[in-house]
Amino acid sequence: MPGSDQRDQIREIYQRNVDTVYRISMLYLKNRDDAEDNVQATFTRLMETGKCFDNDRHEQAWLVVTASNLCKNQLSNWYRKRRSDTDFESFGAEWEQNDRSILMEVLALPPKYKTVVYLHYYEGYTTQEIARYLHLNESTLRSQLVKGRKLLREALGEDRNG
Repeated sequence: MPGSDQRDQIREIYQRNVDTVYRISMLYLKNRDDAEDNVQATFTRLMETGKCFDNDRHEQAWLVVTASNLCKNQLSNWYRKRRSDTDFESFGAEWEQNDRSILMEVLALPPKYKTVVYLHYYEGYTTQEIARYLHLNESTLRSQLVKGRKLLREALGEDRNG
């Protein structure tokens, strides 16, 4: 059982990052219950590893990568491949309707584009950070970002610069 200081530290990390971990989980799993389970699994992994972080950005990056990997593991499950879940109704509900419709289009992108577009534009990560966290070459990541933006513009039926 972790000590009082460790519990307080984990509680603080949780409070700082739970929304981001949930959004990443929804991005992959598209289902509220599964996303909530993944949030729990991510923070359980944190407690099990006893990971120490250099700073808040390192902490968040570790949680994003861990949550993403856990989602990918879940999505590779044979049962998961055979069911179709979409529970996006409340995802992004706090945003204006136009912003929410753009988010829905981002979430509909193919996974490799959806992830980089979301992390860059919604979570504010730089291309260098995303490449490092997703173990991609920076030029590959930038190509995925360009292609993702192009697909997004096509889906929106507009020529948005960005």
